Amino acid sequence: MADPKGFLKEGREVANRRPVDERVKDWNEVYPGGAGRALLPIITKQAGRCMDCGIPFCHQGCPLGNIIPEWNDLVWRDDWEGAIDRLHATNNFPEFTGRLCPAPCETACVLGINQDPVTIKNVEVSIIDKAWESGFVRPQPPEWLTGKTVAVIGSGPAGLAAAQQLTRAGHTVAVYERADKIGGLLRYGIPEFKMEKQHLDRRLDQMRREGTVFRAGVNVGEEITGNELRDRYDAVVLAMGSTTPRDLPIEGRELAGIHQAMEFLPQSNRASLGEPATSDGSEQIRADGKNVVIIGGGDTGADCLGTSIRHGAASITQLEIMPQPPAERPSNQPWPTYPMTFKVSSAHEEGGERVYAVSTKKFIGDEDGNVRALLLVDVVMQDGRLSEVEGTEREIPAELVLFAMGFTGPETDGLIDQLGVELDERKNVARDNSYSSSVEGVFVAGDVGRGQSLIVWAIAEGRSAAAAVDEFLNGSTNLPAPIPPTARPLVV
Repeated sequence: MADPKGFLKEGREVANRRPVDERVKDWNEVYPGGAGRALLPIITKQAGRCMDCGIPFCHQGCPLGNIIPEWNDLVWRDDWEGAIDRLHATNNFPEFTGRLCPAPCETACVLGINQDPVTIKNVEVSIIDKAWESGFVRPQPPEWLTGKTVAVIGSGPAGLAAAQQLTRAGHTVAVYERADKIGGLLRYGIPEFKMEKQHLDRRLDQMRREGTVFRAGVNVGEEITGNELRDRYDAVVLAMGSTTPRDLPIEGRELAGIHQAMEFLPQSNRASLGEPATSDGSEQIRADGKNVVIIGGGDTGADCLGTSIRHGAASITQLEIMPQPPAERPSNQPWPTYPMTFKVSSAHEEGGERVYAVSTKKFIGDEDGNVRALLLVDVVMQDGRLSEVEGTEREIPAELVLFAMGFTGPETDGLIDQLGVELDERKNVARDNSYSSSVEGVFVAGDVGRGQSLIVWAIAEGRSAAAAVDEFLNGSTNLPAPIPPTARPLVV
């Protein structure tokens, strides 16, 4: 145990973010010097609040099964190298999860029953950032090669986790990505102010040094067919994510100025990195001087909000069809489940208005065919269904509308159809408890099989699928035993 009285002496404390008027003028992370460095002055005491519970429910809350009490104790004892060893034992990329994960481990923290939980996510990012600065993160190439080859399709967190595990097991692994650079949504879906791409790039450099081969700019299914892929490799891991965006097919949908978030965010991310915003030279989607409406109240919506603020939008309104969640854990979502509570992200601190319990009835255009307004109506939940509130219809101005309503599943045209893998009832790629699809030698990891989910689930499934692939190729595996997709922790 760390400090036996730590949870009695210290309250929960997090690092201060940069002032709003400063950070909205650039694309850097919102913490001064980065999250890990900003937390170092307070993190030892925060790690000391961990009670090293006899039954640590934080393990159950984390899909990765992170051994949280152990690395909290090591941080408190100033053993940073030991801490990163324990953290890397279960998580390939803590620099990603420490910045992007919603931390279901914290809502399962035993201390959180009657106090503020341990700042687990903050301790995690401090460990990995300190490890990089101290040279504790080094390539781990395999001692020998098996002669087996694996193709990983998709370079998001699931694909990268599977690739790193399989490379370290001695297989020759090639990661295919249709975008021009490796990283999936980590690269172009996550704004710089949430995670600077230097964290992704140095991890990719480690993986290259270990032997993983990256092939960006290759659209598998077009430039390489499914049959060619199976002929060339001994195993294939599908990790393309859930990339079909949910649409809103109502009156006026055809108007100009209405876009999916994943049209808007990648362009802004490219521009913020000094790259051409579009590959075909077309005009970038920007929010400058516009009334922006974001439909969807989740993390992607918040990313659109922070990005629009940095563009210089005239106004920003974020709409959510569900009622505003409570500030405290509701009684029907008891500890240690993951509660739906009101959250304020860094982007929400910076501006914009959030409107709950409203539905968009139609988009209203101007004479030139551009969107100029939305017609909204209030809604209430009655008998488990949303109903419109009579007399609440109203217009709000909008010259740019962004859909941030999530994704409905993978794109099935192309590779998935070519491979002939079966789909489940939700139109995701079906897999068994060993992450194997209906086609021998083809495995499935992350959102392409699970549906839209958390980054920790993606990494956990990538690791588990890697163990299953290793066993398929070798007859046994020394990689951590796979957790079946049906095994679910106490998160929603």
